[in-house]
Amino acid sequence: MIERFYLKDHFGFKEAELEFDRNFIVFTGPSGAGKSVLMEALLSLFGFKDCDAGLIEASINHKIGLEDFGIQEDEPNIFCLTKQKSARYFINNRQISKKNIKTISSRFINYLSLREFNEFENENLLTLTDAIASASNSKYQKLLNEFKIGYDEYKRCKTKLQKVLFEEKKVEELKEFTAFEIKKIEDIDPDIDEYEQLMQQKKELSRKEKIQEAISSASGVFEYRSKVGEALTLLEKESSNFEEALSDVEAIFQEALIRLGELEDIEIESLLNRIEQLSSLKRKYGSIEEALIYLQKKREELSRYENLAFEKENLLKEAQKLEEKVNRLADEITKERKKALKTLQERVEHYLNLLYLEDVKFILKEKTLTAYGKDEIETVLKTTDLKKVSSGELNRLRLALLAASNEFIQSNGGILILDEIDANVSGKESMSIASVLQTLSKNYQIFAISHQPQLSSTAQMHFLVQKKDGVSSVTPLDKEGRINELSRMISGKEISDEALNFAKSLLKNQNG
Repeated sequence: MIERFYLKDHFGFKEAELEFDRNFIVFTGPSGAGKSVLMEALLSLFGFKDCDAGLIEASINHKIGLEDFGIQEDEPNIFCLTKQKSARYFINNRQISKKNIKTISSRFINYLSLREFNEFENENLLTLTDAIASASNSKYQKLLNEFKIGYDEYKRCKTKLQKVLFEEKKVEELKEFTAFEIKKIEDIDPDIDEYEQLMQQKKELSRKEKIQEAISSASGVFEYRSKVGEALTLLEKESSNFEEALSDVEAIFQEALIRLGELEDIEIESLLNRIEQLSSLKRKYGSIEEALIYLQKKREELSRYENLAFEKENLLKEAQKLEEKVNRLADEITKERKKALKTLQERVEHYLNLLYLEDVKFILKEKTLTAYGKDEIETVLKTTDLKKVSSGELNRLRLALLAASNEFIQSNGGILILDEIDANVSGKESMSIASVLQTLSKNYQIFAISHQPQLSSTAQMHFLVQKKDGVSSVTPLDKEGRINELSRMISGKEISDEALNFAKSLLKNQNG
């Protein structure tokens, strides 16, 4: 639950600090006082809305699972929103994106805004129905998991098949192009080290004449070998080092002349043409080695194109087998969902009766196979499409669905934020909404704006939002303050004795 909420510099609110130690909290006050502004700030902190507040902060005493997002869990967890040039979100002093703050908040916050239909979207209703089915059938979750694995395999197979069918339509063109790509490389027929060897030959050819001239000029030194040896002998100096060095030089010259002789057979034009061929491969593929890898890949592709009919036949058989399997599993899921949907309808009708509303139907229809099976749930109230019912009826239906959901998938609780849930309803209907909210408050911490004294009187904490001289403030009300505020809600600015007595009776009934 939220234990503390702090707001600074947001429209009329210069500063507001609230502490909560109960689950059912209501905000009331005259129109324009700042109730919606306050609620907007609360929702903005959790990523559901945007606002320009300088600072918003809340302490959350709730196990959230922040480790999944690389954030250490604290007691309590501190959510913070600051805004100067742009909004910045923090959890436990760790900055986080708005997208992730909303993802995290959605784990423990349920926000019911005006005229939204998210709860009745097919995926959400199927998820709820599956939770009910799992509660009554211990093998149902295993069935869902088996279907999911089978459906994923089926989709992968269908994707491969679609690719093959697409390729089949263009197979001749693809075969021709692939064969052309293969021929370009095969015609050159490169070796991995060939380019480097040819470049060395080119380098040697470019220096051939100079090397020959240099060796010819330097070879005269060998004519003086014996003279140098005699001189060193007369001088009584060792001549073996000189002889050894001269022999090494002679061997180097001979090896070079042999290599130059081999180059005589090389045609320079052919050499340059071959280098250019190899260079074109290097430019296109990065290296000769990469060109050879590409060549092998294209050979494999061409082989597959030539065997495409065989591959298509195998995939068709596999897809048909998988489709039969997932359809069989989907049919089993549908049977269980029908039972669960009956339970859901009974529980929603139970709460709708409390809310003075009736005749809701959840209709299970068959649709094209998807990752959720073959089922679509349509919700009808009084034989009318939901988008055509009044906001008061819609809000009560949403509340009944939420209360029913709480019995199956949200019994671990969280935070429920309501935006004028009792708008456009009578006093009797407002009291019925309050009754359901009291039930939900056993598991939820509920924040609600109310314009009705009936609902406001049942809250465990009552805050008055006022504005004076353009400055908004929030005040927790004691018993006397609640009587005065409820009286104002009943009779307006001029409080009558009847209004006071009615307000007292409402609180007395609440306190037993």
